[in-house]
Amino acid sequence: MTTTVPTAGPTPTPTPATASVSGAGSATVTAGPVAPAVPGGGPGGFDRLLEAVVGERAAAVRNVPATLTCFTDHFPRHPVLPGVLLLESMAALARTAAGPGTWRLAAVRGVRFKHFVGPGDQVHLTVEVTAHGPHRTECRATARAGGRVVATARVLALVSDETTREGTA
Repeated sequence: MTTTVPTAGPTPTPTPATASVSGAGSATVTAGPVAPAVPGGGPGGFDRLLEAVVGERAAAVRNVPATLTCFTDHFPRHPVLPGVLLLESMAALARTAAGPGTWRLAAVRGVRFKHFVGPGDQVHLTVEVTAHGPHRTECRATARAGGRVVATARVLALVSDETTREGTA
């Protein structure tokens, strides 16, 4: 089985990553240290996928360039990456850990921002799947920068797009 991880940018180019089947039907995707950027690697995604075990865990790196436009307003004299962008990076990695299909973020619980993330920081993201099903996946996420935990999310709940939304037929 071969999985492609497209590069971010105006014209994505598919790049193969290694994949193998291990255990009870779980697929393992491992990308090397020079893995390409993933879609959404801009303001709210992540830059490099380090590991992804569908239904179990995922790890990625997000570089925070000083050129992000949010730094001009948030805050001019002490630029800080907005927490919502860090949370979106965690959610993007959770969607990767959830596996194939279209997943959307349905709920977030227990989010803690412990330290500021600024220009030039490299954030290491990890996601652990705590509950996994065909239509709902729940994950726990941690973001580290400079050797310390900068943010955690106790629950990131994802639902598949095949799930009917409340109030719809």
